[in-house]
Amino acid sequence: MATAITYTAFGGPEVLTPTEIQVKAPGADQVAVRIEAAGVNPLDHKLRSGARPSGPITDPRRVGSDGAGVVTAVGEDVEGFRAGDEVVVFGAAGVYASDIVVPSSRLAPRPPQVSAAEGAALGVPVGTAYQTLRSLDVRAGDTLLVHGGSGSVGQAIIQLAVLWGATVLATCSARRAERVSALGAVAVRYDDPDGGTLADRVRAAAPGGVTAVIDIAGTDEALQTSLDLVTDRHRIATLVRGKDAAGLGIRAFMGGSPRPLNAQELAWRAEAIPVVLHLMAAGRFTVELGPQLPLADAAEAHRLVEAGTDGKVVLLP
Repeated sequence: MATAITYTAFGGPEVLTPTEIQVKAPGADQVAVRIEAAGVNPLDHKLRSGARPSGPITDPRRVGSDGAGVVTAVGEDVEGFRAGDEVVVFGAAGVYASDIVVPSSRLAPRPPQVSAAEGAALGVPVGTAYQTLRSLDVRAGDTLLVHGGSGSVGQAIIQLAVLWGATVLATCSARRAERVSALGAVAVRYDDPDGGTLADRVRAAAPGGVTAVIDIAGTDEALQTSLDLVTDRHRIATLVRGKDAAGLGIRAFMGGSPRPLNAQELAWRAEAIPVVLHLMAAGRFTVELGPQLPLADAAEAHRLVEAGTDGKVVLLP
């Protein structure tokens, strides 16, 4: 028997329960994977708590979309994978588990330079970062402002944008400024002991102006600063205040947006994983790992993520 984390009612982290499950043999175009690490994303606790609507619970609900592990079996018509291959899992369902079966399209080969924990940290953050940058057409010559640059998504945005030749400013706390700067961004503090507005601090750091903004902070100040600095609202996107985006005339990708991702946006999110794995193998992209906990401690992992713990929290089956 395999083990998975499930819940039968919305609520706090305590509703998460280790449960024995049956794992079927992979069918056509499916792959069985023994999970070595599962990434814990903010979306996971939002779905668990009911903060992000997901429909009524009629059966024990599984958790998690990202992970890494080893292929144990492949179904018919599967090409490119065989038993023993190390893989990254992304955009799947129920990855907080010891074993899963997923479509082959939800896997990418994991280079030996990338650990299982690092691979498990990629799916949602990297897919979101890459797709958002592509949607905003960020490129060399742009000056990009990232509100909330020290989290997993923010760090991925910074690294990709810098690699593509953009100048990046990232808001963060004083405590996290060193990490943001190390990734190649100009750190702009949320607060300033000398006073002044956030917009003033951004203007001082980028006297030539800002051409695009990605909001991951979700504060009123972040949104107002974005509107004050960039006249082309098509180049302002929020990843957390999606329900407010239309009223502001800006763009939103997930984060509560009533508009689902389109086919191109979904394709970019899938494309991101092999692109970033290649960069990691070449030493050009890094992941900040946080606490790594046993699978049975999924509730504590959710508490840590909700508390804003530094680095990517990972579960180890």
